[in-house]
Formats: sequence, structure tokens, C-alpha cells
Amino acid sequence: MFRIPLLVALALFVTFGVGIVSTVSALKATVGFGAIALGPWVAFPEAQTENTDPYAKAHRARAGKLLYGGAEGLQFTAATDSAGEKLSSGCSYDIVGITPPARFWTLYATNANDQPMKADLALPTATNAWTVLRQPDSSFVIHVSPVAQPDNWLALRRIGAFKLVLTLLDTPTAGSSGLIDLTMPKVVKTECPDA
Repeated sequence: MFRIPLLVALALFVTFGVGIVSTVSALKATVGFGAIALGPWVAFPEAQTENTDPYAKAHRARAGKLLYGGAEGLQFTAATDSAGEKLSSGCSYDIVGITPPARFWTLYATNANDQPMKADLALPTATNAWTVLRQPDSSFVIHVSPVAQPDNWLALRRIGAFKLVLTLLDTPTAGSSGLIDLTMPKVVKTECPDA
């Protein structure tokens, strides 16, 4: 008597469960289509425009992040160094070079789930275009390390894998069709005592 309703309920439970799990895994796997890779830095220039794909719209809605207009900003993320090795918070890195033209830029580290790293309030967890110390040619070196460094230093917590997020604001780069020709700073591993 209860066999048919039980089978229908079981089939609905499996169907909805598999659908939800596959949707969440698809959202975690990608921000969308149309990625641009410049060395270790990856950006999705179409992810914040009206022409974006449904996966990017769902990813944005799930993350609940502030969006920039087409020419307002562009966010680059690096999960590897310039040699292609995964970033590890037990190692030290130097971010060397210059950014593409932008009125302002910010740089901070996140954990593997894209949540900003929380560190002691006295430690520098982010830097930007106004606070970074530059060389005479406008290039910079930013040390990213769990151990204090001189000059420009971005403090890390030892949590395993991490990502670097570089956001360019008020930049012609965001609306540029020549995005591939840009020069991004290099991410160079300097030491890794945990390796």
C-alpha cells in the first residue's frame, strides 16, 4: 500500500539531491566562460557585463559580491606562481613589476574558498596603489610571506593553499579589446621552508 508513494518520494529525493549537488559543484568549479590568463593572473572580463553567461550570473548571486561596471574595474586572481606551482601560505613570494594602467588598485590574499585571510589587526593584510613603495621606474616588489619582511609586506596566515586578488579600478583595461597585450606583475617564489 505504501510502496508506490515510498518509491515516488525516494525518486524525488534522489533527483533533487543530485540536481542540487551538481549545481553547487558547477558553481564552485568556474566563475563562467571567457577567462583571460596573463601569466598566473586570471580574469573574467565578461563576468560583470550584461552579456555574461548564466553560470557567471549564478556564481555572482551565490557569492553576493559587489560588481563593477564594464569600465569601472577588473579583478584578477592568481592561484599559482609564475612557474605554475600552487601558492602555499608556508612559502614566501615576491610580486614584482607594475600593474596595467589604473587610477587605483588593491591587492590582498584569500583562502582557497575566496574568503579574505584574517590576520592580526596590526599586520598588513592588503596593499594598494597609494601605500606601496615604488622603485624610481614605478615598479614595485611586494613580499607575501608569513614572516615579517622589510618594505612592502603582505602578511599571510599558515592555512595551506591561498590566492592573490588584484583589483584594478577605473581602468581602461576593463573595456579594452587588447587585454591580451597587458603586462602583469610576476609572482616569484623566494623561499619555501615547508616544502
